[in-house]
Amino acid sequence: MTIKFTGVKVFSATKAREREGLGDRLTEWMADNPQYTIVDTVVTQSSDHEFHCLTITVFYQNGVNA
Repeated sequence: MTIKFTGVKVFSATKAREREGLGDRLTEWMADNPQYTIVDTVVTQSSDHEFHCLTITVFYQNGVNA
């Protein structure tokens, strides 16, 4: 099965406070963009010796009934 998408939105944060608010940023973006239908998401966590990064990648189609 192939999931088709027309756009990608990336939400990323490295600081603890920013990571805690990442879900709220995503929810706000979704509310502000009802014309997009989300078809897939990927959550990625990475880190090195000093920083921890959380990334939410959202794949979407234009149009509510796309």
